[in-house]
Amino acid sequence: MKIFSCQECHQVVMFENTHCEQCSSLLGFLPDQLVISALTPVDGAWQALADTSATPKRWYYCENHQHQVCNWMVEEGGSAFCIACDLNRHIPNLAKIEERQAWQELEFAKHRLVYSLLRLGLPIISKSQAPEEGLSFDFISENNVVPEDVSAMTGHASGQVTINAAEGNSADREQMREDMNESYRTVIGHFRHEIGHYYWEVIVAEDEQLLEECRAIFGDDRESYAEALEAHYNTPNPEWQAEFISAYASSHPWEDWAETWAHYLHIIDTLEMASDLGLSLQPTGTNQQSLAVMVNIDPYHHDNFDDILAQYVPLTFAVNNLNRGMGQPDLYPFILVPAVRNKLNFVHKLLQKQVR
Repeated sequence: MKIFSCQECHQVVMFENTHCEQCSSLLGFLPDQLVISALTPVDGAWQALADTSATPKRWYYCENHQHQVCNWMVEEGGSAFCIACDLNRHIPNLAKIEERQAWQELEFAKHRLVYSLLRLGLPIISKSQAPEEGLSFDFISENNVVPEDVSAMTGHASGQVTINAAEGNSADREQMREDMNESYRTVIGHFRHEIGHYYWEVIVAEDEQLLEECRAIFGDDRESYAEALEAHYNTPNPEWQAEFISAYASSHPWEDWAETWAHYLHIIDTLEMASDLGLSLQPTGTNQQSLAVMVNIDPYHHDNFDDILAQYVPLTFAVNNLNRGMGQPDLYPFILVPAVRNKLNFVHKLLQKQVR
């Protein structure tokens, strides 16, 4: 994610902001330019100050703007929903305040995910446009009646991603993390993991040569998924740290891919912000110069993944220790062993072809 600012007064604004706290200008995200823009009213529509073309577009807020879950804009004559909200098939019960609040957390994370997908140049096609190969999201709840065509289980199946709205509640999410013995669980992490399964089907599975390359690195995905998960939950791999980013990644090649994909998105999103901020580390100790780094690359358009890790890893050491000073868990509680770095590099090379 980058730093955004109000074009009216130059105040720094957050990705989710709907108005500028300094000048009160209304704000909206322009998906074609990937920028937050101040807006001015024009004949019942909006003109974006970030649009400096000779014939500026007329914009409207996404239909979900009324629910305080979206600040993205749609073009005149287009869909009532933005490219991110158009992916929704089933949403929580808005009559219940706790589900509305949970939905907001889910949407904020999903919109950040879609931002990254747009930056990577990946295809984003909703099932409303392409029922077979498209993508859609169901947000379910134990307190809500789930339609017959909606899965009651979280996960991914043929482009349909199902997530429990309870993920949007920090207490429920922490309980899930403890129940599943995970060191890390966030809403955006869940989205990034599930979307990894989707792009496996869209990008990898459709390319025979790429599929073989992927199997050489992640393992043979043709082994029984159900049996692999059962074995994992009965007896987790005690040696997973040697080759995998998480214990769950060691359960099956599909999960290894999805976990690696999620961590790749963690890395490039974090590094994009750090680079935009111009962050640097300059340790004063003479024996700590391995931590010295100036973050100055755009990870979305940088070929060498080793350069990306060389800037990312020192940052994780710094922020983890800052968190510990505040009594908080490590921001990034993972070790990138050589086998994991190799998998991440594979994902990077694959996605660099998409960006170009």
